[in-house]
Amino acid sequence: MFNKIEIRLSGSGGQGVILAAIILADAAIEQGINAIQTQSYGPEARGGSSKAEVIISRNEINFPKVVSPNILLCLTQGSYDKYIATLDKNGILIVDECVVIDMDADYKIYRLPIVETAQTRLGTSMVANIISVGALYALIGEDVISKDVMISSITHRVPPVTLNKNLDAFEEGIKMIKG
Repeated sequence: MFNKIEIRLSGSGGQGVILAAIILADAAIEQGINAIQTQSYGPEARGGSSKAEVIISRNEINFPKVVSPNILLCLTQGSYDKYIATLDKNGILIVDECVVIDMDADYKIYRLPIVETAQTRLGTSMVANIISVGALYALIGEDVISKDVMISSITHRVPPVTLNKNLDAFEEGIKMIKG
C-alpha cells in the first residue's frame, strides 16, 4: 500500500498537462485521499513550457511542492531536459516517443506514442493529456484510485462534446502501460 506519490507532468503550453494534473488530484480527493495540485507555465500561454505537479498522500501533506517526483511525465524534449535531474532514482519516467532520453538510468522508463496516438487514432492532439492520465492511472493503480472515480473526474473536467473522445483517450493510455 502506498503512503505518498509525487507526480510531475511537463510539456509545452497547450498540451493540457495542467488539466491532467487537476483531473488526477480531483480523483484522489473524490476517492477520499489527500491531494494537492500546483502548476506553472511560461509567459507564452501556448508553446511555452508548462509544468503541473500532484501529490497524493494517505497522510497530511505538509509541503505543497514536488521536490523529487516518483513519476515524471515529459511530453517534450525541453521538459525532459529541464526536469529529468529531479526524478527520484527509483522513480518512473514516462516520455512521448519523440523525446530522446538517456536509456542508461536506474529508473523505470516508458517511451509511449502519446502524441502520435492522439493524432492518428483519436484524430486530435488535444487528447494527449488524457492519454497521459490513462497511463499515469495504470501505473498508480486501482488500489489507490478506482477507475469509476477517474472516469467521473474526467467527465466533470472536459467539455461534454468531447467526453467520448476523452474517455477513449483514457483507455488508450491504460492500454499503453498494460498492453
